This record gives sequence, structure tokens and C-alpha cells, in this order.
Amino acid sequence: MFNIEEELKNLPNQPGVYIMHGKNDVIIYVGKAKILKNRVRQYFQNSANHTPKVRAMVSNIEYFEYIVTDSEIEALALECTLIKKHRPKYNILLKDDKQYPYLKVTINEEWPKIFKTRTLKNDGAKYFGPYMGVNTIKNTLDIIQKIFMPPSCSRKFPQDIGKGRPCLNYHIKNCFAPCTGNVSNKEYRKIYFDICAFLEGGHKELLKELEARMKEASANTEFEKAADLRDKIKAIRAIDEKQKVINSDKQNDKDVIAVSTDEERAFAEIFFIRSGKLCGRENYRIEDTDSLKPEEIITDFVKQFYQESAFIPDEIITQHPVMESELISRWLSGVKGRKVIITYPQRGEKVRLVEMAAKNSDIALNNFNINKLRAEDKKKATFNTAEYLGLDKPVRIIEAYDISNISGTDNVASMIVFENGKPLRSRYRKFKIKSFEGADDYRAMQEVLYRRLNEAREENEKIEAGQLNPKDAKFLPLPDVIFVDGGKGHVKAAEEMLEMTDTDIPVFGMVKDDRHRTRGLVTTDGEIGINPTGAFFHMITRIQDEVHRTAISYHRSLRNKIESELDDIKGIGEARRNALLTELKSVENIKSSSIEELMQVKGMNKKAAEAVFEYFKNKEVNK
Repeated sequence: MFNIEEELKNLPNQPGVYIMHGKNDVIIYVGKAKILKNRVRQYFQNSANHTPKVRAMVSNIEYFEYIVTDSEIEALALECTLIKKHRPKYNILLKDDKQYPYLKVTINEEWPKIFKTRTLKNDGAKYFGPYMGVNTIKNTLDIIQKIFMPPSCSRKFPQDIGKGRPCLNYHIKNCFAPCTGNVSNKEYRKIYFDICAFLEGGHKELLKELEARMKEASANTEFEKAADLRDKIKAIRAIDEKQKVINSDKQNDKDVIAVSTDEERAFAEIFFIRSGKLCGRENYRIEDTDSLKPEEIITDFVKQFYQESAFIPDEIITQHPVMESELISRWLSGVKGRKVIITYPQRGEKVRLVEMAAKNSDIALNNFNINKLRAEDKKKATFNTAEYLGLDKPVRIIEAYDISNISGTDNVASMIVFENGKPLRSRYRKFKIKSFEGADDYRAMQEVLYRRLNEAREENEKIEAGQLNPKDAKFLPLPDVIFVDGGKGHVKAAEEMLEMTDTDIPVFGMVKDDRHRTRGLVTTDGEIGINPTGAFFHMITRIQDEVHRTAISYHRSLRNKIESELDDIKGIGEARRNALLTELKSVENIKSSSIEELMQVKGMNKKAAEAVFEYFKNKEVNK
């Protein structure tokens, strides 16, 4: 059995990493120390001086282990690696850092490629990013395609050189077409090194090189090549003009980091400045920072961010001082291969940059809290649904129904599903009313409910017989409550069908006022009073609007299909089409009508009636 008091006595006076374990061997914290013996002992002494978070962590420690290193820098690097691997509960962890994509240029290959990736590997390729969202990286790829025209097809080089003709991209000047065999390996690789220089922000040096190559091509009377280089130069200069100039003195690569905190979390904002221009930004959410100082948060952010980053700048500018900044600077310099400095400015241009980053981190934090309150408001509305409706059981799934027709023709119904206050569109269903013609919303409602419940019964039987996986069921589970678009009559009709099928689900009608706006809910006993400004009322309004929109949309699509079908019949124009639909009510009635019956429709003659009759007769035969 692990004896913490005894193990504390055996800790060495050396640098290293300590690993705290909780129950079931789960790693709950990783830290590094200049002297392991001193640092680890602090956790188990003077608990009154600890933050609540540290006290909670210590109370959950079952045992600890440690790894001795040769230096504090090695301990720092190992700490970052272990945090990334195990993501312990009590370490500061960046949220959303895995969702951002990178651009990968495989210069480690003889014939490089460029593509989007979310995985960083130590494989000799060059990685650029991370990019904030798919649109940002797409725009960057579009710019690269426009300027450098790399192949974007599936052909592989060199094996596909000379096989087949070049594709459309070559003819519209969107690819330099190495497949033609007119581009040497040296020239091919040079284009990808130019792409890397462009992505690194070294536009000034790239422009100089491109201008020299343009002049050389012109001197060698390679005018097409010179013109191509000229167009690249113009495009890069146009991009340069659009980018915001940050400083004009020292045009080095730098990152600017600021954090904003509240009682529970922090947001870190990082600006990427390359060659004096702001070329990108990111923000990261950091949870459980309630007992931490800003300098502790920013220190852990710097360690985690650059441990995973594909690029380390020459200078890191921070809003708060980084603890052990000299040690971290030495570590990052070793990784980069040249000096990296960490600065905490007090005046001048760099303070303005920090303030700009801080303003953006404030916005990110405020937006997160606003969205969180909105989400909580929706959740609260759903949680209180049972209370509002006077039900004993909680309400998670709501199904809503609406009937749609025009003058009783082509009856259809829509079924929508809301789960925990949000639409679940994968469960939406649409129905054509089959059992009757004419306008009768009550009968239509009963038919739809019967068909829906019957589908659920059949699926349940298949599940019990092992013929259907519950996850693949389309009509299960049954809802906790049903809303119908209508008043007491609609509710009564629905309840009668539920009773006939021995189904116990509460039903409520969604009623509208004189201006066709949501008024509230109704049962067969009367209307339920609801606060028109509350979240629950807004949820009902959204459900009613959504189910009505779905039904109308389905009816319109069917009617358009019918009208377009009638348009295909020779001799049937708009006037005759409208007359047929108005008098015969539905396309089914038109199909089943005799020539004599069709001739009775206003505007129809024998020739037109025969055309309609023969059209549907032939269509039925050819099914």
C-alpha cells in the first residue's frame, strides 16, 4: 500500500516531473519542479494556505510518482508532453484547441503536396496554422491556388506524368500542370518552397526573389514565364496592402497574448504578427480558473500552446508577466533553434498591441457567457415544461402535428420533433392523407396519428424479436407530449385515436389569436394561461411556426409537382390546369376521371380531355 508520508521522505533533491494519481490510477495532475523534494512536499503541508482547487486536488490523491530529469528545461518539456497526453483534471486545459486545422506542405517528399490536416506529425513536412475555422483555411487555399496554381487533382507524381491530357484547371490557368511533363522536379519543388515562404509571411524576401526570376526570364526571352511571375508579384502585393501594418521598426515575428477571466473560466486571445503585419488570431477557453492569478493562467497557456504549435515566433508579448519566463524562453529557443524572447511591456507600441488583444479576449468571454445564458434559458424552459403543463413526469420529447390542404385538395400532414427544447430534424416525418378526400382536419389528424403509432408498434415488435436495432428505429421512442396545431376539436380528435390505440400521451392544442399569432395552449378542459414574454411561450411559438412551415412546404412541393405534371400534357395550359384542380380537387380524381367527366370541366374540350385521359392511362401501364 502506498504510504504518502514515507514516500515524501524519499523524494530526491533533483529536478523532474511529479504525477498525482486519483482513484483507479487516473492521473489528476502533472507538475514540474526545480527540486522535487521541496515542491511535492508543499502540497501536503499548510493546507490553509492552498487555494480551494489545490485542496480539492490533494484530497483526491491516492498516490504519486515522479520522473527525475537532468535539468529544469527537460522537466518543463516533459511536463507539457504529459499534460497533452493525459489531460489531467486539475491542470489548466485549453478547450477547442483540437478543432482548428493546419495547412501541411510535404516538402519532405520529392513531389510535394499541400492540403488541410488536423494532425501534427514529426515527419519532416511543414505545418502552418492553426487556422480559425474552415472558412479561414479555405480562403488561404484559394489565394494560394490563384497565385501559385498547384495541382488540386488526384493525380500522383511522377508516375502520372504524361498519362492523359491535362484537366480543365490547366486550360483556365488554375494549375501549372506538371502532368504535361513540361515542369521539371526542380521547378516543381521551387513552387512549393515559394508557397511555404508565402505562408510564413516572408513576402518581402519572396517578392525580391520573384522579381529577380522575372527579370531573368525576360532577359532569356521566356516572356510567358516572365508574365506568370509578374502576375504572382501583383497578387502578393495586393494581399500585402490589405493586411494591417502593426509596427514599422522591428519587423520580426511575434505573438501577442492576453487573457480575460471571470469566476469560473478564462479566455486567452493570441494575435499572430508576421513581418510586422497582423495575419491571424485565435482564442481559447480555459476552464476552472477561479482560484488562479492571471500570471498563472498565462504561464500555463504559453507552455501548452507552444508545446503543440507548428511555429514559434521570435518574440512572445504577454499581458501579464510569465512566471519562470527565462526558463520557458530557453526551452522554446531550444525547440525553435534560435533565440525566443518573452516580454511583458509597460509602455510604448507593444502595450497597444496587448490592449487590442485584451479587448478581443473580453469580447470572447462576454459572448461565451451570453450564449451560455441563452442555452440555460432554453434548457430551463424545457425543464419546466412538465410544470407549465401540469404533468407529473418530465418532458424531454415533444411531437407536433399540422394538417395542410387547399380547399380540401391534396391533404398532407407534418410531424416535427423537439428534444430538450431543440428541433430534432432527423425525426421529422411527412404524410399524404390516403383514407379520404376533402377538407376534414380531424379525420386527417386521426389517420396520421394511427399510422405513426402503428409504425412504432411494428418497430417495437421487431426490436423484441431481435430483427431491429433500437438505434435504427424511425418512430421510437414515443414522445412525452403531443402538440397539435389547432383548438379543442383537434385535441379531442387526437385523444380519441390515442385511446383507440391504448396509448397514454398528453395532448395539447396550439391556438392562435385573430392575427394568426401564437396565443397559447388549449386542452379539452380549456385554455392554459402562459406568460407571453417567457421562454416557455417562445418555445411554443417556435414549435407552432416550425410545424406549420413544414406542412406548407410539403404541400407546396407536392402541388408544384402535380402542376408541372399537368403542364407536360399537350393542350393543357395554365387556365385548364387550374380549372381541373379547382373542380376535381386532386390529381387522384383527375387520374380516375373518364373522358366524359373531364369534358365537363370548364374550358375543356374532347381533344384536351382525351389527352389527359391517355396521359395518365399510359403512365399507369408503364409503371
